Amino acid sequence: LLVGTLDSVLDSTAKVAPFRILHQTPDSQVYLSIACGANREEITKHWEWLEQNIMKTLSVFDSNEDITNFVQGKIRGLIAEEGKHSFAKEDDPEKFREALLKFEKCFGLPEQEKLVTYYSCSYWKGRVPCQGWLYLSTNFLSFYSFLLGSEIKLIISWDAVSKLEKTSNVILTESIHVCSQGENHYFSMFLHINKTYLLMEQLANYAIKRIFDKETFDNDPILDDPLQITKRGLENRAHSEQFNAFFRLPKEETLKEVHECFLWVPFSHFNTHGKMCISENYICFASQDGNLCSVIIPLREVLAIDKTNDSSKSVIISIKGKTAFRFSEVKEFEQLVAKLWLKCGAASTQYHDIIT
Repeated sequence: LLVGTLDSVLDSTAKVAPFRILHQTPDSQVYLSIACGANREEITKHWEWLEQNIMKTLSVFDSNEDITNFVQGKIRGLIAEEGKHSFAKEDDPEKFREALLKFEKCFGLPEQEKLVTYYSCSYWKGRVPCQGWLYLSTNFLSFYSFLLGSEIKLIISWDAVSKLEKTSNVILTESIHVCSQGENHYFSMFLHINKTYLLMEQLANYAIKRIFDKETFDNDPILDDPLQITKRGLENRAHSEQFNAFFRLPKEETLKEVHECFLWVPFSHFNTHGKMCISENYICFASQDGNLCSVIIPLREVLAIDKTNDSSKSVIISIKGKTAFRFSEVKEFEQLVAKLWLKCGAASTQYHDIIT
């Protein structure tokens, strides 16, 4: 994995910068690009940031591999954090109100039809892309474009969708294919196609379940009332469903928090980078660096939660059977420990020296 600075990662048209900071361990032939800059001043700022935020921590690791995993995890975290800021524009209430007025004016759907979200994209009419806006509401997928006097208006009921998939071909590098009543429709040039596809898939599935699985909807007030469906609610539900499926947990579990961290793997003697996922009744961990390590800790099994008094930001979770799990470099460390103490109701030591 080669990682550049945030600007380079987020801007595919960026030119190659003349200054770079590379990471390499003595026993490896691979260089990892950690940062780059257009001039000496910019690259010096990157170097100073690395000294303050990364280099001071490297001494706690026992191997070069652990150091590389830690550095990669830090840079990935920065990129993910920057990605969150790019989504902020989608949640602008003023822009959403403008989009809602256009949606109501263009399509003339029933007043109770709720707009969930909207995206700029292109609709392919033959081999010609038509730039416009895709509107996702509780019962319909709608598209509107008006360019150079040519108007395109499309309304597809979710329960009429027979196929929904991501595709790619010579012309379209990545697109969303919707088949309805024997007609094929292709949408592309999304800013975040995976996120868009996930929401479309959820709305289509809910429309079908609303027809054929009435019992499920009667027991879920949010799904039973389409007016309660929101973009954020759909995203949270999707994350919970993925969480439950990955860790094979009961479907009633709801994902509450996710924290990037490292888990110490004693039998392999290394720290593996991944994410700690917390629900009402479980603490779970899944590695993200290729080590295929996952952990499921039922809260009812937790005996104690301790934190170290060093700079590693470590949380030690002790469970029945004299087993303990050590999570280090946890983001929002203090808040997480406090929440876990409340959740588990376990007898915990506020500060505890851990020797590894």
